Amino acid sequence: MRCPKCGSRDDKVIDSRQSRDSSSIRRRRECLKCKYRFTTYEEVERSDLRVVKRDRTHEPFDRRKLAASIAKAFEKRSTSLLTLEDIVSEIVQDLETSGREVLSSVIGAKVLEKLRTIDEVAYLRYVSVHQRFHDVDQFVDAVHTLGHRVKPNALQRELFPPETTSEKTGPATNRSPGIAIKKHGRV
Repeated sequence: MRCPKCGSRDDKVIDSRQSRDSSSIRRRRECLKCKYRFTTYEEVERSDLRVVKRDRTHEPFDRRKLAASIAKAFEKRSTSLLTLEDIVSEIVQDLETSGREVLSSVIGAKVLEKLRTIDEVAYLRYVSVHQRFHDVDQFVDAVHTLGHRVKPNALQRELFPPETTSEKTGPATNRSPGIAIKKHGRV
């Protein structure tokens, strides 16, 4: 294994552990040249699983690509890396039992099924990309599928505040309620 810091091929294994589902082995290594410590994962290569994309092209299944898309949905959320790894492992196990080819939409549906029970914000992030939302109404519909009672007009006002005049408030201003702004010597 090549050291990610100095590039040396001389290292030693400090610790080895199996993953929770016994599908991979985690190894802590130390470079003998620069003493840098790093982690590697060893797993059985599954070259026969292929993904059928939306445009009907085929490509080999890439576990890292799946993990990266899930991690992106959980960005800045308080979810452990172990939870993310478990999600990926469960999805991969499900996919391997389904056959040699799998539609990308099936992968997305499995991810959404897992995310919905774990983190609603990550679910909404993933579904907005997976289903290619084009406007706020689609986002509101996704929120409603989670069971939240949000009125579409209220959410639209929150996301896109009005910039025009209204009957009660007069012209739109940048003022907060109760704060007077002094212009040209007058309050």
